[in-house]
This record gives sequence, C-alpha cells and structure tokens, in this order.
Amino acid sequence: MSMRTESCDYLVIGSGIAGLMSALYLAPHGKVLLLTKKRLSDCNTNRAQGGIACVIDQKDSFDQHMADTIDVGADLCKEKVVRKIVSEGPGRLKDLIDLGVAFNVRHDGKLGYDLGREGGHSQRRVLHSGDITGQKIETVLVNQALDHSNITMLEDAMVIDLITTRWLHRPEANQCVGAYVLDEKSGEIYAVRAPSTIMATGGCGKVYLYTCNPDIATGDGIALAWRAGASITNMEFIQFHPTCLFHPKAKRFLISEAVRGEGAELVDVKGRPFMKTYDKRGSLAPRDVAARAIDSEMKRTGDPYCCLDIRHQSKEFLQSRFPNIYEKCFSFGIDMSTDLIPIVPSAHYMCGGIKSRVDGVTSLPGLYAVGETSCNGLHGANRLASNSLLEALVCAYETAERIVKDNHVLPKAIRIPDWEYGKAVASDEAVMVAHNWMELRTCMWDYVGIVRTNKRLARARNRIRNLRREIRAYYFDYLVTPDTLELRNLALVCELITRSAMLRKESRGLHYTLDYPDRLSKARDTILPGRKL
Repeated sequence: MSMRTESCDYLVIGSGIAGLMSALYLAPHGKVLLLTKKRLSDCNTNRAQGGIACVIDQKDSFDQHMADTIDVGADLCKEKVVRKIVSEGPGRLKDLIDLGVAFNVRHDGKLGYDLGREGGHSQRRVLHSGDITGQKIETVLVNQALDHSNITMLEDAMVIDLITTRWLHRPEANQCVGAYVLDEKSGEIYAVRAPSTIMATGGCGKVYLYTCNPDIATGDGIALAWRAGASITNMEFIQFHPTCLFHPKAKRFLISEAVRGEGAELVDVKGRPFMKTYDKRGSLAPRDVAARAIDSEMKRTGDPYCCLDIRHQSKEFLQSRFPNIYEKCFSFGIDMSTDLIPIVPSAHYMCGGIKSRVDGVTSLPGLYAVGETSCNGLHGANRLASNSLLEALVCAYETAERIVKDNHVLPKAIRIPDWEYGKAVASDEAVMVAHNWMELRTCMWDYVGIVRTNKRLARARNRIRNLRREIRAYYFDYLVTPDTLELRNLALVCELITRSAMLRKESRGLHYTLDYPDRLSKARDTILPGRKL
C-alpha cells in the first residue's frame, strides 16, 4: 500500500502564538494545515507568565523600548529589526485584543491597562492577564483556529524531516516542498505536500538538565531546518531564567520576572541582598546578569539555591497580582508574603535559531521561521523580558503577508516518494534512548552552561559527537518513535550550540567564557551556513 500524502496551501509546524497567529493570518488566503507533536496547548506560550511588552503609555516611546532592547541585547541587535517590531507592536496587539484576549486594566481609578515592569525595562510597558498571560492567549487562539473552516489542526503529529527538491533530486532550484510526518498514535508515516512551510516549533530548553520549558522543547525546528540545508545563527545565546522555583516537587515552575518588577529582591539564603555588587540596577538587572550573579553566589557560598524576597508586599496584593504563582508556592508550603522564595537559574529561552528576516524568510526558499525557533536580530545576545510574545505576534503577521506575496507554487511533476523503512525493526533497547538523553543534558549543563571555558566546550563537543554517532546508528536500525526523533533532534541542537559557542571568542550577553571575559569592539553574528544537499 502506498503512503498517504496530504496537500495544503500552507503548512504550519507548531501550536504556540507564532504558529497559531500565522495560521489565522493565512487562513483567508488558502487551506492551512497546522501540526503539533503533542496537544495544541503543549507549548512555551501556554506557560508564559509575564506578558507582552508594547508601547501604549504616553510616558513611554518607541525609542525608549528600542534603547532597552538594544542595551539588553549587548549591541548585537539589528536596529532596523528592533524598530520594525517595536513600532508595529500596537497594531498587532489590537489584532490580539480583537480576537478576544483580555488584559488587566488599572484599578486605581485611572483609565488604561495595568502595565507591569520587568528586568531591563526603563518603563512600565508589559501588558498581562494576571500571571498566566500565555495561557489566556493560547486558549483564545486555539478556539479561534478551531472555528476557522480553512484551518485543520492535527495533534500527536511529529515531523520527521522536511522534504526539499534537491533531496528529491529535482532539477529546480532548491526549495522546501513539505514534510514526512509520524502519527504518534497509529505509528503511520505520511507526507504533507505544501509550497510554503512555517517553522514555529519554539525553543530547546530540554537540551539542558534544568529548564523551566515544557517537555516538548527539544529544538525540533532547528534540527529540521539544519538537516534541510537552512542556515542557523547565534545558537550560543541561551537565556537562563534566574528564578525557577527550587523545590523537589516543583517541576519546571517559573517565578515570573514580573515579581522582581514589583519590588522583589534577590537575596542569599539568609536574606541578604547581593545584586548591587554585580550591577547598579540591582534586582532589576537583565536576566543574563542576574543568572550569572546567582550562579556565582551559589558557588561562593556552597548553598544549593538563592532566594527572592517580596515580603514587603501584602498578602492581598500578591494574591491579586500573582494569583497563580502565590497559589503554587503556597502549595509547597511557601507563603510569598512571609517567606523567602527559594530559586535557581534554569534554561529558559533560545535567542539564536534559524537565520531569518522579520517576514520569516530563511535561506531555504519555501521555508519560513517565526517565534523562538527563528533568529531575525531582535534579541541580539540577550532577550529583553516579554519581547518574545511581541516578536511572535508581529512576525506572524509579516510572514503571512510575505508568503501571500511570494505565492510559491510546487512543480506539478513533484511526487513525494514513499517513506523507506529499509531493514528497520521495532526497538528492544529503549534504555539507550533514556541513557543518551540524560548524558546529553548533563553534558550541556556541566560544560555549555551559564559560565563556559575552552576546555569545557571541547569536552562537550567530543562527547556529543560520539553520542550522535550512536544515535544515528540507532535511528537507522529501528523504527522511528517520538522518543527517537526527539533524541536525534536534541543531539544535533547540542552540537550546534557547542559549535557556535566555540566560534565566539568574547563574552557578550548570554555567552560568558572565562577564557575571553571581555567584549570585542565590533559585534558580529555567529553563522553556521546551510549545507549544500
């Protein structure tokens, strides 16, 4: 029996704000097929607590937002990109509000939204919906997409590889023409044929042993794009969120940066503030500075964690401003109004990614990238808090506009061949997947973490390459499973991060190395050019 092939006008991979908004913007122009490897709500957007940074207050300005973004980005941001995304923010925010997303309004008798302030921001400009902003956005967008007749969404659908004309040995100029997909429930492998594909798969937090990302964040989009021949850039810049709740039962729970925005201080286990020693902005310093400071304090004192202190705020205020965080902490026996909150840094956000433009265009025709999996120059060497949802919103719109304008058409002669199973059999060695998964993540945490050295990076590169050889052999010997595909992608992303880190001979933003502690006078991107297939 021949393999099933689905056809659509636009293939979207990923169900966070980047993927859903791309689908909604494209739906009036054709048939959209959106794939997600687990449930629609299994994405980083659904866990975003802070909100969306956007200039809407008269005291604020685009220039101030730009200056904050570029300063936090350690002068590696592309100014034109920053200006485009910041200035387009209010218009795209209106689109989100028109779809039904509600943000908190002021309760002090004045009109307007209740704007929060987070690390690195000079003004209050973060719109939020309680402390579960991402969840509220995700719920609205999923419902809107479900109701649209031109959008089909498939859960438990994991992309194995992208398909390009060069891979099919076609004479045309290379372009992405679709993907092979694994139906995780039935085990069926089928193809999707599409002239335009949007990669919106989010980040790669699970590359590290400690992360506040969901289990799905295995860097799939980066790996898929790289294997298809797309260029990757700035993968060394991994943002470690400074305040992940430290508790044996609190898996991946983040204490939002907005808590520091409301006056919380970073302190040691005895309640002594230390951030002024590291940065004049104190506890409102950007994430890279705060994460390194906490890491340094933990190494200096030998304590397994540091703390957040917001005991100066009343219980009523904390329950109103941070209802979800307060309730979660309280469930672990921590009362934010009377107790210090134990925290540790954890892998949070990927500032590098598939080399792209604001309109999603990549080095591979037919493939577009939006959101965390892309790298268009907005974040530079470090992301300003709450700029990520803004980026996804603006770039989804710009990418949809570009795709409609490009109007890619697939040559009629293109036929996607059946998936070749070869001599692969069902695996009887699942322990290899679990062992290599843990070894990769431990290696990355120990050697390619918050503070790096040449020796650590070289050690990581050698171990990762050996593991990739094992994983590659396993991949071809056994039938593909979701665990195997994630491990394969994870290992590749580990190597790309390590290679990029080895190329940067300076400390800038999120990349800090003891061998090159100074910043070079000229900021340059680290580019891993796409391969000739």
